[in-house]
Amino acid sequence: MGIEPVIMSAGELESERAGEPGKLIRERYRTASQVVQNQGKMSCLMVNDIDAGLGRFGNTQMTVNNQIVVGTLMNLSDNPTRVSVGQDWRESDITNRIPIIVTGNDFSTIYAPLIRDGRMEKFYWQPTHEDIVNIVRRMYEKDGISWDEVVHVVGTFPNQALDFYGALRSRTYDRSISKWVEDIGGVESLGNKLLKRGKNEKLPVFTPPKQTVEALLESGYSLLREQQLIMETKLSKEYMKNIDD
Repeated sequence: MGIEPVIMSAGELESERAGEPGKLIRERYRTASQVVQNQGKMSCLMVNDIDAGLGRFGNTQMTVNNQIVVGTLMNLSDNPTRVSVGQDWRESDITNRIPIIVTGNDFSTIYAPLIRDGRMEKFYWQPTHEDIVNIVRRMYEKDGISWDEVVHVVGTFPNQALDFYGALRSRTYDRSISKWVEDIGGVESLGNKLLKRGKNEKLPVFTPPKQTVEALLESGYSLLREQQLIMETKLSKEYMKNIDD
């Protein structure tokens, strides 16, 4: 789209200094405005996983910085062309209006007036089966996996997040790398092989694995077992066996 985004993460919405995250948001907003003014490109301020930084879960307490960040975002929504970073207000100091795009998993944990209609437009993305197949097909495009094979993999592991199908590919590489490490002498000699080799000694060559449906399915079943183990294992009960439920 030709956009030059200015990106923040939820980890920047908290600080040991009160007011710092709110000031940072205003500075990043003005930076995006400068991109429009100086480079002639469209820009936006993007905050990833905002609910992780601003959301309230269970008995978590709201900090001063949480309140300041919420107030800053509400003010930017209501007055997008007048943004101060501490200097005196000037009538001529007009900032270009910049879209603020935030992503998150659970917006019900965020302060309600911030996400009300008119202040925030909300888009819920729920990919269809066809969308998932198309996206996974692009993931495996360079691996020679055919369309029918992608459909088979997605059908074998339904109702999984998109990251799951990316993890299938990564898992096959992990197994190949582990075998490669064993072939060159094991983990004990890995450091010497890579960092302390002789002047004329070449690095060991790693050959990327050829992706097959069988390997992807094997990785998928392994991940399913891990998911099931996490759901079934209650470590708190193991640690406190003498406490009744």
